[in-house]
Amino acid sequence: VQLQASGGGLVQAGGCLRLSCAASGGAFSTYVMGWFRQAPGKEREFVAAISWRGRSTYLADSVKGRFTISKDNAKNTVYLQMNSLKPEDTAVYYCAVGLPRTITQTSEYAYWGQGTLVTVSS
Repeated sequence: VQLQASGGGLVQAGGCLRLSCAASGGAFSTYVMGWFRQAPGKEREFVAAISWRGRSTYLADSVKGRFTISKDNAKNTVYLQMNSLKPEDTAVYYCAVGLPRTITQTSEYAYWGQGTLVTVSS
């Protein structure tokens, strides 16, 4: 299984970015795809997740109302639309795929992408 994340960059506070994560090499019919982030000196934390068919979505409280997760099933690609970005959103963002019993648990995702850096300037 390979996950290719892209779309990170430098943006001013209040701006927006869209992250993409393309999945390949596996049978994903029942998997959950998630986005996590890790800021310098902090633990990796849950951001958002979506069921493989896209019928269920989950967002961390810190990003509700600002971030949206969606999926293009034909492309096996998940997107994280990030609006109204804040400096505290600065982190390396990782996509992951798994069958988590707990959506927010990093340890329950089996496959991880390489990460893409998002920097929000104040």
